[in-house]
Amino acid sequence: MGLTIFGQKIAYTELVGQVLALAVVFLAQRRSLLTWPVQLVSVALLFTVYLSAHLGGLATRQVAVGAIAVYGWYAWVRRRDPVFGVVVRKGSPRERLAIVGAFVVGTVAFALVLDALDASWAPWPDAAIFIGTILAFALQGLGLVEFWLVWLAVDAVGVPLQIQSGLYFSAFVYVIFAGLVVHGFVDWNRTARRLTQAAKSPL
Repeated sequence: MGLTIFGQKIAYTELVGQVLALAVVFLAQRRSLLTWPVQLVSVALLFTVYLSAHLGGLATRQVAVGAIAVYGWYAWVRRRDPVFGVVVRKGSPRERLAIVGAFVVGTVAFALVLDALDASWAPWPDAAIFIGTILAFALQGLGLVEFWLVWLAVDAVGVPLQIQSGLYFSAFVYVIFAGLVVHGFVDWNRTARRLTQAAKSPL
């Protein structure tokens, strides 16, 4: 079951799942409680989409994002929103090297697992997206501006993988996400620069 747009068949699960994924971005900006249940519905739908596309990494990614959404919902209700109190800053050269190292090592390790289990037709990009997602969430929690660059890498890998998998609407949504990532990076970078200058200014 699905729609045909510009000659391409799009399953309803993919269409609704990705539309809800976009909705999550705007709900989160407004700090709405609906962010979390909408996120959970989205990942549930997209889990089935990626499982059917033989992309175990992206399917596992939905499970991870779902777990993060459950925690976020719990923290929000308990008035312990982890976003509050985060100080935005740029990573040090050592931290940036660690980020690259974690991304490379994590991708290699998970790709080998996906390949050994025959869980993905494209284990390397599939693994890169999963590891990049987990890494981006971790860096965001630390307030590091570089988390946006990790998301950009995820989108750069994700667009061609979605196209090759016949998930054209998902590829389109990833392009939109990339635009939002660039905007977010510019905003966080500006904030980090302002905080750094304020810290250096004499009282």
